[in-house]
Amino acid sequence: MDLEKSPAERPAVPAEGCLTVAIRLPVRIVVLVLVVPVRMLWDALVVGGRFLRDTVLRPVGRVLQWVAWAVFVWPWVTLWRYAVVPVGKALAWLGYVSLVVPAVWIYETVLTPVGHAIAWVARGVGAGFAWVLRGLGAGFAWVLRGIGAVLAWGYARVLTPVGRAVAWLLRGLGIGFGAVALGVYRVVAWLVRHLIVVPALWLYEWILAPVGRAIAWAARGLGWLVRMIFTGIGAALHWTLRVLLVLPALALWRWALVPVGRVLAVVAREVGDALGHAWRVAGHLSLAVGRFLGRLFRWIFVEPVRWVYRSVLTPVGHLVRDTVLRPAAEAARGVGRVTRQALAAARESARQTRADIRRMLFGTPREPERVPLAKDRREPGAVGTRTLGSSTTALTKD
Repeated sequence: MDLEKSPAERPAVPAEGCLTVAIRLPVRIVVLVLVVPVRMLWDALVVGGRFLRDTVLRPVGRVLQWVAWAVFVWPWVTLWRYAVVPVGKALAWLGYVSLVVPAVWIYETVLTPVGHAIAWVARGVGAGFAWVLRGLGAGFAWVLRGIGAVLAWGYARVLTPVGRAVAWLLRGLGIGFGAVALGVYRVVAWLVRHLIVVPALWLYEWILAPVGRAIAWAARGLGWLVRMIFTGIGAALHWTLRVLLVLPALALWRWALVPVGRVLAVVAREVGDALGHAWRVAGHLSLAVGRFLGRLFRWIFVEPVRWVYRSVLTPVGHLVRDTVLRPAAEAARGVGRVTRQALAAARESARQTRADIRRMLFGTPREPERVPLAKDRREPGAVGTRTLGSSTTALTKD
């Protein structure tokens, strides 16, 4: 078995110049020496910041949040719940009793009968006005029919012959005026054609057109001459600028700036690669140092504290919980239960008192009358139904 790859299967590695190889090792050594302290300081700051956030800032923020809620939110919630809401309900009930109930009573007992009476009087007055207006309308219709008959007779016997005579006279006058206007138009058209149009056309064909063609030819020749002059001047300026500016700048770019830029690009690339490599190496070193310090801190501080918590504080806490806290909690729950029952009894008594005062002031509310259903109106009840042994007719009823 051939353990080596063939030349066709080997990955193509880009060839590196001697300048790259000569720059790489010194740059990486210098960058590693400079970056390691910075990376370790950065990791130490990150760990310190996380520890400060978890142990100081978050508890302080929670305490500040609780204090802000207790100072700014809880008083307003208590004021709204135990002062504003009860006062608003009392004012609403007082407004209902003092405004809505009297208004409903006045509407039902006073305004509704008065409105019905006014409506009845208005219907009577309207009926009287309608009868009077019908009589007046009939009289006016009879008068208008008489006037219409008179006007129709005058139109048929007087206006129609006069209109026909006037129309015949106007038609004759129109024909005469049309003939005169046509003759005048033809005379004016002949004069305009032979005095204005024909001389103007001859002037345009034999004088203005040749003069315009001569001016256009002269303008084209002058334009060609000016174009040739400016073309020569532009060509001279182009070659002058090319020789004096473009060719030296091109030579400077090609033989000076491009090689220097390539060298600087190689240096910058190697510096960037060295920074990345050094940062990764410094990260590994910082991780190893951090793990060592963490393990040392665990051996010196965490393990003794854990042992004290498990062996001493936990049994003492369980003893305090079983002997002190649980009995106190049971007693507090019993007191709360008794308090809730007393408050419920007081609320029920207050509700009954309000109901008694309402019945004493306004009386017992009237029960609504039951409206019979459709099937109750259509079908007889169980007593009046027809059976085989009895009859519901008046003649055969037992």
